[in-house]
Amino acid sequence: MTLPFDPDALDPEEYGEKRTTLSMGHEEAIERVREVCTDVGFGVPVEFSPSELLNEKVDADRDPYYVLGACNPAVADRALDATDGRIGALFPCNMVIWESEPGTQVVYHLSIMKVARLLGLAVDDAALDEVIDDTGELVTEVYDRLEAAE
Repeated sequence: MTLPFDPDALDPEEYGEKRTTLSMGHEEAIERVREVCTDVGFGVPVEFSPSELLNEKVDADRDPYYVLGACNPAVADRALDATDGRIGALFPCNMVIWESEPGTQVVYHLSIMKVARLLGLAVDDAALDEVIDDTGELVTEVYDRLEAAE
């Protein structure tokens, strides 16, 4: 399979990569990220621990790794319209928290809206651009608040 672009040539800003580190325990970080997401307008309808699942099912011995599936319903509704429903395959907007070492948690996010743009999913470019701007503002607010607490 050949991609229509060179992934190594992309600037992380093009796919909305964000990362910060929190100095706290894993469970505390999960609660903090959930709280901040909720405060800025995301709900968290889906969450799970891939590390627990993999450790149980295939004895993976993974360090704590957790996914909060964030969603702003009004923005998600607009994104579905702007992509003829196809962006649903990328839903929800995930905030991933993994323990890089005890007491240090990485919070990672990738913009599914920008990924949808790179994949050519937009049927309404202007509408998707507005969604990208709106979700970008929300995610930036999440990270600003997380970093301010550090």
